[in-house]
Amino acid sequence: MRYPPSILEEIRARLPTSAVVGRRVKLTKAGREFKGLSPFNAEKSPSFFVNDQKGFYHDFSSGKHGDIFSFLMETEGIAFPEAVERLAAEAGVTLPKISAEAEEQETRNRTLHEVMDLAQAFFQSALLGKDGQRARAYLEGRSLGRSVWERFGIGFAPAGRFTLRDHLAGKGVSAEAMIETGLLISGDDIAVPYDRFRDRVMFPITDARGRMIAFGGRALDKDAPAKYLNSPDTPLFHKGRVLFNHHLARKAAHDKGTVIAVEGYIDVVSMSLAGFANTVAPLGTALTEDQLTLLWRMTDEPILCFDGDKAGRRAAYRAIDVALPQLEAGKSLRFAMLPEGQDPDDLARSGGTAAVEAILGSALPLVDMVWSRAIDSGPLDTPERRAAIDRKLRAEISQLRDETVRRYYQAEIDKRLKALFAPAARGEYSRNTYAPAGDTAGRPWQRGRTMPPKAGAAIREQLRPSSSLAKSSLFNRSGGISPREALILIILIANPDRLMTHADEIAGLDFSHADTQAIARILLDELAESAGRDTHPTPDTLRAAIERAGKAEQYRRIEAVMLLGDKNKALLGDRDAIDDLLKQALTLHRRTSTLHKELKLAERAFSDDPNEVNLAWLSDLRAQISAFEGTEADTEMIRENEIPWPVVKR
Repeated sequence: MRYPPSILEEIRARLPTSAVVGRRVKLTKAGREFKGLSPFNAEKSPSFFVNDQKGFYHDFSSGKHGDIFSFLMETEGIAFPEAVERLAAEAGVTLPKISAEAEEQETRNRTLHEVMDLAQAFFQSALLGKDGQRARAYLEGRSLGRSVWERFGIGFAPAGRFTLRDHLAGKGVSAEAMIETGLLISGDDIAVPYDRFRDRVMFPITDARGRMIAFGGRALDKDAPAKYLNSPDTPLFHKGRVLFNHHLARKAAHDKGTVIAVEGYIDVVSMSLAGFANTVAPLGTALTEDQLTLLWRMTDEPILCFDGDKAGRRAAYRAIDVALPQLEAGKSLRFAMLPEGQDPDDLARSGGTAAVEAILGSALPLVDMVWSRAIDSGPLDTPERRAAIDRKLRAEISQLRDETVRRYYQAEIDKRLKALFAPAARGEYSRNTYAPAGDTAGRPWQRGRTMPPKAGAAIREQLRPSSSLAKSSLFNRSGGISPREALILIILIANPDRLMTHADEIAGLDFSHADTQAIARILLDELAESAGRDTHPTPDTLRAAIERAGKAEQYRRIEAVMLLGDKNKALLGDRDAIDDLLKQALTLHRRTSTLHKELKLAERAFSDDPNEVNLAWLSDLRAQISAFEGTEADTEMIRENEIPWPVVKR
């Protein structure tokens, strides 16, 4: 055997099949695979497929099938050794010198695998025996029954110092083999080697092919020096290159299109029992480059689900540092951060599948975590501190080796920095942070806003809107009904299905007139009562509710605001136009309400301290409101009957 299988597996792990094949075949994404035209036969329709998770290609037109080595041999006519040498150089893998010693070590490794198999069988037997009662109680207390022990090969290491050693010796295993596999602790100052794992629940660790290579032990004694103990690095095992549960998770990851990385063995087991068999874990270390490569072989965007504590956040941040230089188009990470004090095991056992899905569904993209880490690092209330954040973010982005990804990251961060620091010109910035459009509560970067401090200065000037703005319905708060508010309510009555769709939004709107406030409350109450009756509101039932509440006159005033003509009394059938009109009106209403609230704060701030910063803030708000006058013209056109709109037939 010229090259050990372990070396070939490492090359395959570092070089996705699509990357090697893609240099000769134009590939396009097809679900979880790639497809392209056969490099072996002339064809017009793609029949050539590549699967990175399984590490092979298959050509239906010729029947050829293989891995990256066979692809080079088939397409370039080279021998196997040359294919290995070329791909090893590309992957950065050092090939061993071809020698009898290398062949001997490979044979030796096969023997060591057999030793590990014997050890696992012993641990599994011990769990079921008299000495395993305490371990069984621990597992059952974590809702892990016998079927789980068998599924994951869980066992128990007895407390005796020589129990495993004596058992394996009786099977003909030498002390040297036990030491080489990490099962015994030895040293110059240790006269008699003894069992490494004692009084621990044992979790077997396998390689990607399912072969036994190491163990992880969970201490039963709360005073044990190490709660979790892994095998040391051995000829079979390098903890930074292996993922716990990799062998069992590969198929599930392929079927689901994603893989989840958690922090511990129990987390993996609990997540698997909750329906997430595509879960793996690093082995007591921060995520390494090799482990990230393994994750990316299974899916393009693995989800890292870390504990909801400071240690979990630190682990997430370390993963960012590992991932950034490795990013390339289509390859990234997402982060599912748990509530404070919870780990995946807690979540899976207490909330089940639904709770886990909710957390995974809200996983943050890598760019959000990069941003969050930067702005959470300290105050941002001075130019110098803001400059430091700017420099820090740009330094992190500079680590990206892929030029295209780096360019897009730079554009995204530039946009966020601009939004973050833009308020500073108006003096309203102290510890504000940027929240992307559409952001929801609970994102790590969300914080409150603070207004400029009052300086206690005397009022020098009371600024008022210009005469044109004062005449606009945007500023006309003198008691008249807003045409926009009238439009929203009339559309909702004419189209109750829109009322059902936008109920939460309507409940949160700030209606400025008593008549529109009253009608909005009636509509929402009738909607709730209809739900209780298991019926849907209709235009007639909504009008009847208004009549019953004694608000018919108020609604007639609302209709009158729109100056309805006879040609607008028919219910039009253009539902898309109705939707667009309603969405525009709701958006305008929310925005102008916010502008008015900010305007009052700006006027008060300028009155208390008429400095340049507060004047700039006030002027900016006035400019925004002025810009909205053009948009408000749509409502004015409706009032003038220049465009038709739907109402209820009389």
